[in-house]
Amino acid sequence: MLEGQSCLISRMLPSSCEQESKWLYMTYQLLEITNNKRPPSVEPGEQDEDVKSKRTKSLNPQDPSLTEETKPPVDESDRQGHGGGGQPPVDESDHQGHGGGGHSDSNSLISAIGRDNSINCLLHCSRSDYGALASLSRSFRSLIRSGELYKLRRQNGITEHWVYFSCSVLEWVAYDPYRERWITLPRMPHNDCFMYADKESLAVGTELLVFGKEITSHIVLRYSILTNSWSPGVEMNSPRCLFGSASLGEKAIVAGGTDAQGTILNSAELYNSETQKWETLPSMNKPRKMCSGVFMDDKFYVIGGMASNMELLTCGEEYDLEKGTWRVIPNMSSGLNGVAGAPPLVAVVNNELYAADYGEKEVRKYDKENNSWVTLGRLPERPDSMNGWGLAFRACGERLIVIGGARAMGGGTIELNSWIPKEGPPEWNLIASRHLGSFVYNCAVMGC
Repeated sequence: MLEGQSCLISRMLPSSCEQESKWLYMTYQLLEITNNKRPPSVEPGEQDEDVKSKRTKSLNPQDPSLTEETKPPVDESDRQGHGGGGQPPVDESDHQGHGGGGHSDSNSLISAIGRDNSINCLLHCSRSDYGALASLSRSFRSLIRSGELYKLRRQNGITEHWVYFSCSVLEWVAYDPYRERWITLPRMPHNDCFMYADKESLAVGTELLVFGKEITSHIVLRYSILTNSWSPGVEMNSPRCLFGSASLGEKAIVAGGTDAQGTILNSAELYNSETQKWETLPSMNKPRKMCSGVFMDDKFYVIGGMASNMELLTCGEEYDLEKGTWRVIPNMSSGLNGVAGAPPLVAVVNNELYAADYGEKEVRKYDKENNSWVTLGRLPERPDSMNGWGLAFRACGERLIVIGGARAMGGGTIELNSWIPKEGPPEWNLIASRHLGSFVYNCAVMGC
């Protein structure tokens, strides 16, 4: 989900990893001019090659000049020699008046244009490049790790959506559809109980939260794109699993689920990733577990789920954030899941609700006026599921993505299929594939 109108980076940045981002290129040129790194007699073509060679060098995660704090997540395209943005660290003296330019304001970032204009340039760079930009200097690293750029991007409606998913219990990867890149996240901390317990995932702000269980309690692990690292997350006021959830900008809501004793809950909470605090919300009308959540028209919806181990709920509930009230919507999830099946596979694009019927392998659209579901067409053929388990159906900006693979012994290939609803009836395009397995354990989309 996103807050404000999305400014599609894919339209501003080339899709090929080898091409230059205009904003990023301008940023580097200004930085070079500021530091007088290159004499005026250098020809433009030579400048281009020099910048490209520096960028390629700096993005190697094994570069000894990068510390653990400044290394970007491992970008698989870098291993293949495609480059992707950034330069080697710049000597701090260049920004403190000891270098050629004589500028003394280290906080101005690119001294020739000042801090505000520097930040405006960086806002329009792809966030794929932020890891490399953090290696330029201490000022750049501090700016990017502070999260200020992401707050300003959100305020200006600049959003890139990456999909994060796990096909192995402690391993996560991300896919950037704008640059067509795979990113490998650091491995999660090992925990035997956590490995074998039910897990939920949620992307909110610049965080990926993974919820699981220990022997008698719940735990939360938090991955931050600002530091590219895992750390303990903040527990809910009423810890739970098997809940419905969705995010909107820096905020997320979780509802329902079960506590450590297996009691089915009707409680709900709101999480603010900027303050890292949970706020208890009014309770739903019905307790439910194994439900799904979405934001649509600035309201939060809980769809489907189970009232007990044998009682399937077909109603949904709508939470009005302004009024702080819940409203039951009868038959909102009728036919979307079964007693032994996965929670409803639902996603929202442009305030329209879609669902994947994993039994019939169809994609449906919710008719808000008539409170009914209309079949639009077929899901991609290759991805399999076990009653919906192992298959991910997510909104990623203005597109819907189905993630899964054909069941295979000893592993398999995960495929990402994409469809943009505004372009017409369902026509799924394979946008990426990778040998990771064939079962998706958890999946979340981060828009920032």
